[in-house]
Amino acid sequence: MSIKIGFDNDKYLSMQSEHIRQRIAQFGDKLYLEFGGKLYDDFHASRVLPGFKPDSKLQMLCQLKDEAEIVIVINSDDIEKNKVRGDLGITYDVDVIRLFHVFTKIGLYVSSVVLTRYDNQPTADAFQKRLEALGVRVYHHYSIKGYPSNFKYIISDEGYGRNDYIETTRRLVVVTAPGPGSGKMATCLSQLYHEHKRGIDAGYAKFETFPIWNLPLRHPVNIAYEAATSDLNDVNMIDPFHLEAYGKTTVNYNRDVEIFPVLNAMFENILGESPYKSPTDMGVNMAGNCIIDDEAVREAAKQEIIRRYYTGMCENRKGLISESEVMKLELLMKQANVTVDDRKVVAAALDKEKATGAPAAAMELPDGTVITGRTSDLLGAVSALLLNALKHFANIDDEVLLMSPHVIEPIMALKVNHLGNSNPRMHTDETLIALSICANTDENAKKAMEQIAKLRGCEVHSTVILSAVDERIFKRLGVHLTCEPKYEA
Repeated sequence: MSIKIGFDNDKYLSMQSEHIRQRIAQFGDKLYLEFGGKLYDDFHASRVLPGFKPDSKLQMLCQLKDEAEIVIVINSDDIEKNKVRGDLGITYDVDVIRLFHVFTKIGLYVSSVVLTRYDNQPTADAFQKRLEALGVRVYHHYSIKGYPSNFKYIISDEGYGRNDYIETTRRLVVVTAPGPGSGKMATCLSQLYHEHKRGIDAGYAKFETFPIWNLPLRHPVNIAYEAATSDLNDVNMIDPFHLEAYGKTTVNYNRDVEIFPVLNAMFENILGESPYKSPTDMGVNMAGNCIIDDEAVREAAKQEIIRRYYTGMCENRKGLISESEVMKLELLMKQANVTVDDRKVVAAALDKEKATGAPAAAMELPDGTVITGRTSDLLGAVSALLLNALKHFANIDDEVLLMSPHVIEPIMALKVNHLGNSNPRMHTDETLIALSICANTDENAKKAMEQIAKLRGCEVHSTVILSAVDERIFKRLGVHLTCEPKYEA
């Protein structure tokens, strides 16, 4: 699993920022840019495009920071429902505040937050007070009857006209959100309506990294995007409008293709004519032009598809998704021509479980070496795996104990006798804390601790579903985890 770089991140930063500047100029120096996907912490992109940095889009915006301002959009109903961002495990409202601080810290100007579908929800009002206490301006946008098909009503004083006009001062207004369904596009179109009424020339464009429009429809990178959004029922498809207008085959996804006639009519109503002939025309994404090793990118995407399949099976086992969604993921694996056998750690973990008769785990290191961990009286399989991997990186003999039982046993006693745990074995977080304490007095433990950064990018498979604590630790370590869809007996 030697990690081969397949994406030129520096070229991407330069090319992408220049392309956005050109699009701003096309619209008379005011552009509302809808940012789909994650503007920050885009780990999916970094997994399927090795070389892409998780904060690449943020760094690209930093090159435009003197011209750009950010508007964060959140659906008021999502605040009311405490909707959670799955990859980070935090609610959307908490993520808005996190994003505000992240953007501000690196010098990007966050001008406001928009509460969409606002209907005097008490939790939305409370959230507004929190934002205003931080010095953030808050605007309200409302549900519009007959949206998106009733053009006459939408593009009127009762439709978009009822929404608050967002005061903006920069050439580029980046509209982002903590997740899908927040109302980013509607916010952009509402602003076009208000700007046009004020005699200000402004345009709209969309930044969506996936699917990558100039890769083939069935390229593993685009299939991996379908796997990542299986809960949204997104389907990649050839853009029929682009094919008709230019005779060129490009890839888009069903929601953008379906909404394009509506958007086109709205542009015509607001601006007098539509600037675009296809959904692909609306996009500004240059990622496909920065792939430098297609084979490396294909292999990385195939591994992501397998990981998504295992995640789907585990979520189905937990009752979080339906059987049909798992079947869709199976179909995507067939389209990408991959099986679970293509994930090296799966067989290694299952073989270890068979040999020991208890839950086991395996890790593939960047050089292709596979390390295993077994369940013992003191440690769970993944805790043992972590220690074995750190020993390997530090060239410490496998027989050497990094932590004495005298250190572990009091922790186990505390868990069972005082904290009410039925499982005395140490979780990964407890193992790492205990190892860090031992590192003060033990040279081997200190050497092992110094290797932790090398775990990033490693592949791990567990033969049982892990606790939320263990899953979170692997995520923070940057380890790519999959599990068999079964619980430890």
